Amino acid sequence: MYPDLSYLFHDLIGTPVDNWLSIFKTFGLLLVLAILSAAIILYRELKLKAEKGVFQPVKVKFEYGKPAGTGELISNALWGFVLGYKGFYAIQHMEQLKQNAAEVLLSLDGTWWTGIALAALFAGGRYWESKKKALPQPRVEERDVYPHDRIGDITMIAAIFGVVGAKFFAVIEDIPTLLKDPAGTLLSGGGLAIYGGLIVGFLAVSYYLRRKQIPLLPVLDAVAPALIIAYGVGRLGCHLAGDGDWGIANTLPQPGWWFLPDWLWAYDYPHNVLNEGVIIEGFDGRYNHRLSPPAFPTPLYETTAAFLIGGILLALRNKVAAYPGMLFFIYLIFNGFERFWIEKIRVNPEYTNLGITYTQAELIAVVLFLIGVAGVVVIWRRRGG
Repeated sequence: MYPDLSYLFHDLIGTPVDNWLSIFKTFGLLLVLAILSAAIILYRELKLKAEKGVFQPVKVKFEYGKPAGTGELISNALWGFVLGYKGFYAIQHMEQLKQNAAEVLLSLDGTWWTGIALAALFAGGRYWESKKKALPQPRVEERDVYPHDRIGDITMIAAIFGVVGAKFFAVIEDIPTLLKDPAGTLLSGGGLAIYGGLIVGFLAVSYYLRRKQIPLLPVLDAVAPALIIAYGVGRLGCHLAGDGDWGIANTLPQPGWWFLPDWLWAYDYPHNVLNEGVIIEGFDGRYNHRLSPPAFPTPLYETTAAFLIGGILLALRNKVAAYPGMLFFIYLIFNGFERFWIEKIRVNPEYTNLGITYTQAELIAVVLFLIGVAGVVVIWRRRGG
């Protein structure tokens, strides 16, 4: 396992573990890659729909040669302050940063003088840049803007609110820990519930699309393959980092028909980022534990399922193009089905109501599956299928 890049390079070229590369956490890097992959796929799908006439452009006015406004200067100053306040503090606390980057970056501690200095530098730089480009009479141009031209805004909104939602759902799933250490729980980098990210991110992006008068259903169809493929990339990050999203202990004997590598049947997650399990003898690095007994490597199962589902959705998108929203509801069916069954061998808190024991993810998976089935039926009937 590679909790951070120092462990990866240790395996590749033998460099020491827990060096300066420790600040680059594997899960964080794969999370960024997941967001980028979703953005690329979504951009491509939205552009294809625009070329087919599904989306009509909106006339947007752009003004050139105007001096930077107060809001723009304040925004640049805020970015500069955050970078200066946290950046210099992080450099001063490099050892702590290597051990727990989230704890350092998400805390309220920082260096005031560098924050103020960078705030002034960012605001001043923006002011002088706009002053050099200012025109005696600002020029206004009107351009056609399609949904794929707004991919930056859509991605940013989905990423920010997705992380907030994922954190919120993870926190409410473990209230005792929240009550015991509210600040530590809320500001920690660990603990993200994927369904929380999907739900809150979906609501935020839907609101943005409504404000920009972009039809929702065609966008949902475009986002379906992007979401599931990005999910697979994110789950790969869970596996490589060993972040606890593994399955239950697997002590079952390997069946005779199994032809895949042994570690796909049961894996002990050495050097997992949670340091769970037993100590690895002869290894003195920070992440020196492995699971015993080994567990089902469920993140790899989910990555495989996600990529297969993504391929199916991409193959179906032209066949159901006449039914806006259909592809997204098919995605919900696949997503709910996959997650419900993988929960049977995953480690998650369980709840019991009305004699039924379930996990939070199982409940949401069932709801999404039913919404998907209902959506497919309604759209099919409305379109005279």
